[in-house]
Amino acid sequence: MNPVGYLETGVLVCDDNLRALAQLPPECVDLVYLDPPFFSNRHYEVIWGDEAEVRSFEDRWEGGIQVYLDWMEARLRHLHRILKPTGSLYLHCDAAAGHYLKVLMDSIFGAQRFVNEVIWKRTGAHSGKKGYGPAHDTLLFYSKSEDFYWEKVRGPYDPAYIASKFTMREVDGRRYQPISLTPAGTRGGETGKPWRGIDPTVKGYHWKYPPSRLDELDAEGQIYWPQKAGGMPRLKFFLDEAPGMLLQDVWTDIAPINARAAERLGYPTQKPEVLLERVLRSSSAPGHIVLDPFCGCGTTVAVAEKLQRHWIGIDISQQAVEIMKARLNKLGAKPTVYGLATSVEELRRLPPFEFQHRMIQRVMATPSLRNVADMGIDGRSFFENLPIQVKQSERVGRNVVDNFETAVERDGKHKGYVVAFSYTRGAYEEAARSKRKRGIEIVLVKVEDIVNVGDLIDSADREGRVPDLSRVSPDLMGLFRALQASAEDREVPPPPPPESKPSASELFASARKKREAQQRMSLS
Repeated sequence: MNPVGYLETGVLVCDDNLRALAQLPPECVDLVYLDPPFFSNRHYEVIWGDEAEVRSFEDRWEGGIQVYLDWMEARLRHLHRILKPTGSLYLHCDAAAGHYLKVLMDSIFGAQRFVNEVIWKRTGAHSGKKGYGPAHDTLLFYSKSEDFYWEKVRGPYDPAYIASKFTMREVDGRRYQPISLTPAGTRGGETGKPWRGIDPTVKGYHWKYPPSRLDELDAEGQIYWPQKAGGMPRLKFFLDEAPGMLLQDVWTDIAPINARAAERLGYPTQKPEVLLERVLRSSSAPGHIVLDPFCGCGTTVAVAEKLQRHWIGIDISQQAVEIMKARLNKLGAKPTVYGLATSVEELRRLPPFEFQHRMIQRVMATPSLRNVADMGIDGRSFFENLPIQVKQSERVGRNVVDNFETAVERDGKHKGYVVAFSYTRGAYEEAARSKRKRGIEIVLVKVEDIVNVGDLIDSADREGRVPDLSRVSPDLMGLFRALQASAEDREVPPPPPPESKPSASELFASARKKREAQQRMSLS
């Protein structure tokens, strides 16, 4: 099936997915996978200290489960609208709201369109409160119609099945089980003739292959001859040639992302690629369009790219979309990105935490741990590990530079970067004095500088070439050195470590304070 001609794919959209979904045409997507924030994880789901996530999710909790379901329903109705008649949807959830969501999905899709409840055993043990440890997630699988796309996918055999069935071994260690060479019923042709003195018709059977082919199989060592006199020869069915077991609705063979996984990006709710690969192989074909409206760190779109599907990813977080973009670039994809704050004015309007993370991430710096950030260090440059301080301010003055000098010196470094919109003359004088008298170089970086270099890098990425940063001033090059390679060769920018995140209560309070201030301004 060809993609819809008027639908742009290969795109990442940074926006509230309700607004983004409303702009998509009807019946344009083949497969939807969504892993929305779970109702059970209020504090856990504020992923990277992103206030956009707080604004999106905070109100949902105030009224309990019904508010959560209303929030989900608005999005699920759009997803039903944009699915093709042959399309399917997988909703990833847990026990806290899974049963409510099942009822909601029945009302939107129709109970007859429910296909499966897939159980993914994501962890081996989970201790905690009284009761059984929660060790699984649920995927609710619905189709748009009875004519939905389906491809039978096989998984590995259960170890117990292998131990009980593949009990024989060759000299080289290959496991096999002997299976019948004589199907029931007699035949008058070649397969009914005697072979090696054995007449299958005597017992009402026939050979599975003609005698000539049986000779070839025997010469290749593919025939098992029982030691017991009168035993029938059988075919060796090797484990390494077995197709695997048809998938059932309980998946116990997919491990979650662990701390040492090569694909780990630091996103707390990151799902393993093999999980999404199974979903995409079962319910889509190459050339189909896959959409993830809660795309997070981009596992769905990365797997879709590898499997030659078209894709659309949506997430409200600026940090998540930047991570997705870098992840796809490493695969050789060139996503079109909408909604990221890239201009000076757009960056000026971001909430403080989002602005800080956006600036740190834009130069591929490493965010600082909270106890270091309290010293005035918000991040560290990628190669030299030099301190960076971010100020969402105009006319940053001498005192900021003076305090940062102390933080840099205390950190044992000779150089650091301050990022702000503009600086006073006193700030430049203090930076010059620090270098001259203390040997500590403080580079004053304007947000405009980062925007301009970012535009240059983005342009090179779109054209598939290495960015030419030769015109960037030497004092800034240390900040941008991580971006000199081609997009495919760059590291994926690291997310803030858990310790650097503001708590959910801090972010909720911050969001409320901003809303109250806006309301007061509108009333005055």
